[in-house]
Amino acid sequence: MAIKLSKTSKMPGKSWSLPAWETCPGARDKDNSPVPACKRCYALTGAYTWPTTIKAREHNLKDWKRSDWVADMAAAINRQRQPFFRWFDSGDCYTPELAKKIREVCKATPSVKHWIPSRSYKIPTIKKELDKAGRLPNVVVRWSSDSTSAGRLSFRRNSTILQSKEDFNPAKGYSLCRAGERGGKCQSCRACWSKKVKTVAYVAHGSAVNPAQFTKPLAV
Repeated sequence: MAIKLSKTSKMPGKSWSLPAWETCPGARDKDNSPVPACKRCYALTGAYTWPTTIKAREHNLKDWKRSDWVADMAAAINRQRQPFFRWFDSGDCYTPELAKKIREVCKATPSVKHWIPSRSYKIPTIKKELDKAGRLPNVVVRWSSDSTSAGRLSFRRNSTILQSKEDFNPAKGYSLCRAGERGGKCQSCRACWSKKVKTVAYVAHGSAVNPAQFTKPLAV
């Protein structure tokens, strides 16, 4: 099976993704409804609902379980000759086994800086493995807050959501994502990949999600 990487217009380099919601255990509240930050999930709307996009994510959901996936994934990332890579522009790390394999991929691509955003700190077995990945010199695991009003997690590296850029207070130690002011692109900013940046604050965005999208069960 072939490795399928994503190329979003916002970010430098490529990324690797899974189906949103189905692989997002940390996005689910106790009643299985989406946490506040996920109610307007961009990865459940727009181009992410195109058949070709859905097919690629479903492919990855099966593909990572191959015994030789780590070697193939590392080779695919190294072939890009790009210094930055993002995991999960859609979906999340939903099993400790996947977290272990991601760590091995990161170890095999030492010249690439990896950014792993995740809400799976809520699942101890997954958090344990992602924390190991985050100790690698080329990896930042950035835990995502459920808040949409600048609520910040206590973890060393995290992210939160603001209702508007006027809510940004640099005294809080945030780095404000200004992609919305730059045509939706990171341009020269690499705060998300930086171990020196504690909290990245994103201005709320995204469209209303079809409620049926939130009825899908977790992947196994």
